[in-house]
Amino acid sequence: MMRSLYTATTGMIGMQMQIDVVSNNISNVNVNGYKKQRAEFQDLFSQTLQYAGSNTSETTQSPTGIEVGVGVRPSSVQKIMTNGTPMQTENPLDMMIDGRGFFQIELPDGTIAYTRDGSFKLDSEGNIVNSQGYLLIPNMTIPEEWQDGTIGVSKDGIVTVTLAGDNQVQEIGQIETANFINPAGLHSLGDNLFVNTDASGDPVVGAPNQESRGQVLNGVLERSNVKLVEEMTELITGQRAYEANSKSIQTSDSMLQTVIGLKR
Repeated sequence: MMRSLYTATTGMIGMQMQIDVVSNNISNVNVNGYKKQRAEFQDLFSQTLQYAGSNTSETTQSPTGIEVGVGVRPSSVQKIMTNGTPMQTENPLDMMIDGRGFFQIELPDGTIAYTRDGSFKLDSEGNIVNSQGYLLIPNMTIPEEWQDGTIGVSKDGIVTVTLAGDNQVQEIGQIETANFINPAGLHSLGDNLFVNTDASGDPVVGAPNQESRGQVLNGVLERSNVKLVEEMTELITGQRAYEANSKSIQTSDSMLQTVIGLKR
């Protein structure tokens, strides 16, 4: 009888994680470049009361045996690295990687982090930075006179500036993006930033639109790849499963009370 109590408890713990992951996805639905996550689970090893193939008589064997499961456990939280929805903007420094790859960002301690959030700005010195003021790598400086001109970014990541009254295009620099053999293995730092791990592998850096790296789109932002309808469905499923497991505990408790009452 007690086995069902412990089994249902593992189910409630698992469904709590499921709801936590789905709630995080929903809360980040409007975050640029956010990649939704998916909770994954594995069953715990079963308690074997009779092995399959064991003798049931001198001439017969049990075809299936008796194995009773003892619950579930979380195995991983997987990042789903599909492209988010593109959104056209009026900002020439907004960029989106259409395909695989990450922009490179230099943190204050010199560490290189990676992001899919392409909402870049200019700092007081004309450097291209992210929302926290961290430099885009390779570093590029836009001349002060550009305000009356235009900024362009090619699909290959070449940044150009055309100044007012001057039809000549000036090349400022080349954006390089990083690719990983297992981007789902990146570690999240918050602020839309990731760092590589042993699981993700080392970054393979190069020009966009080459060697399986996605092209850069200018004046476009990548929204999150969260689909609210799917997340709401998962939320309801998790809630119902949590309630069902709690009902199992209540039923087991009621049955134990019945057994205890037999002594009276």
